Amino acid sequence: MSEPLPETGGTSSADRVADVLLLFARSDTPLGVSMIARQLSLSKAVVHRILRSLVSRSLLKTVPEGSEYTLGPAAIALSARAFSQVDVRSIAAPVLRRLRAQTQETATVSVLTGKERIYLDQFESPQEVKMIVEIGVRLPLHSGASSRAILAFLPGSFIDDAVHDLRAMHTDFDEDAYRHELDLIRERGYALSLNERNTGAAAIAAPFFDAAGNVMGSISSSGPAFRYSFDTHQEHGALVVDAARAITDGLRA
Repeated sequence: MSEPLPETGGTSSADRVADVLLLFARSDTPLGVSMIARQLSLSKAVVHRILRSLVSRSLLKTVPEGSEYTLGPAAIALSARAFSQVDVRSIAAPVLRRLRAQTQETATVSVLTGKERIYLDQFESPQEVKMIVEIGVRLPLHSGASSRAILAFLPGSFIDDAVHDLRAMHTDFDEDAYRHELDLIRERGYALSLNERNTGAAAIAAPFFDAAGNVMGSISSSGPAFRYSFDTHQEHGALVVDAARAITDGLRA
């Protein structure tokens, strides 16, 4: 049985635990005892006991070196549960219908779950040749327009993980070009994917955000590559960005 957290300074243990978790939620790097103690004006002994309790419940985990911590699988599960309570699907549905009508291509919505994403819903193109996605399957953040549209707006540690994975997968991976592409996504507001991995598919995707400005997911307009061109993507991209902004507005309402 875990030891109770100490009461000090007139602030409840529950408040201190919440403050520690929120500090991790805002950080893009692992945190150690000293930094947490300094940021929250707590003693190292109190911080250590809070961290030990959170690790025992898988809300935090230690990094390989063992002296710093990151969010754990239970915190990721809480994030996924929060998505089920914030009804992204119902907010996105009319927006995606409109985007499909404007582009005549399949419109999708993806949500961030931990360090992956899933397709939450789609509205299929009315055209005979079209793209269809698989709902609910976990996908990495490093590849595809829907993934990179999210990744570009996440903390640097997520991008470092993506770079590490891609370097392991491709011996000729160009990290500078990849990071430059993420810079372009942030600059123009949307990501492009054209015949990536030789699948014959193309997509334009843009991120949407919660009330605090954190990226929650992305929407995309996707279809066969022969109907897409990087030379004429600006108008199509503007429609996707407008749709993503409408979802952000709906989440903040």
